[in-house]
Amino acid sequence: MLAELKELWKFRELLISMIQRDLKIRYKNSVLGFFWSLLNPLLTVLVMTVVFKNFMSNGTQNLSAYILAAYLPYMFFQLCLMDSSQTILSNIVIIRKIYFPREILPLASVLSNFIHFLLALCVFFAYLLYIYIANPKISPFQITILYLPLLLLMNLMLVTGLSLFISALNTFYEDVKYIVSVLLYLLFFVCPIMYFSEKVYQISMNHGSPLLYRIYHLNPVAMMCTAYRKLLVAPQPVIDGSNTYQPLSLDWVLLGVAFVISFLVLVGGYATFNRLKWKFVERP
Repeated sequence: MLAELKELWKFRELLISMIQRDLKIRYKNSVLGFFWSLLNPLLTVLVMTVVFKNFMSNGTQNLSAYILAAYLPYMFFQLCLMDSSQTILSNIVIIRKIYFPREILPLASVLSNFIHFLLALCVFFAYLLYIYIANPKISPFQITILYLPLLLLMNLMLVTGLSLFISALNTFYEDVKYIVSVLLYLLFFVCPIMYFSEKVYQISMNHGSPLLYRIYHLNPVAMMCTAYRKLLVAPQPVIDGSNTYQPLSLDWVLLGVAFVISFLVLVGGYATFNRLKWKFVERP
């Protein structure tokens, strides 16, 4: 694997060029450009906030910020897997004619989405600033924002490993992209995006122990969503109908487990890709 990384470094200029190409062509001839990538999550969060506050009696302060903090990293995760799944197949003609490290294709897709994610986070922080200006008594900011690079690294490792794995498998079995699409749809509902991990903890404690809560957060995507929410937005009591849940502190042990899982996924995904990439040209 070390030899592949050295070779990838030699082709770094090609990787940068492909990232630039993806960024340019994604919204070519579009008036709004980058803001189209924000339109879907912003509208989704707006609808969720209106529905939860008015129809499901969720009185949590800064609810939209809480939802957006978890939804943006999930959207990045989802877009990376869906976009990268087709990167080898869509470039199979080039692969058969020109030699270059094949992993550049899914990596370029992941990194271009990562840049969009960073820009989306800038908009998110601007929104937090707007909340603070509108109500200076309640600051949505907290010092734990400084841990954001750690979350970004974990997030990037997880999506890169899965993207390499999925793009390699989908080259030979095109059912993979459909399976991934269904799994991503289901994963959305088993991650604390539309609801809070505090509610999961309360349900777990109703069964006598926090075991269910810990098993739930062994899913690195669920832990990732919880961590973004805990580190980026100041904690507030969760008001869900007649129930009020006190905010929980971030479980650093579970976050550490998620970090290790993400690293192992990266190593495993890269190893699988390197084992299969020499067979890409043999695909009928």
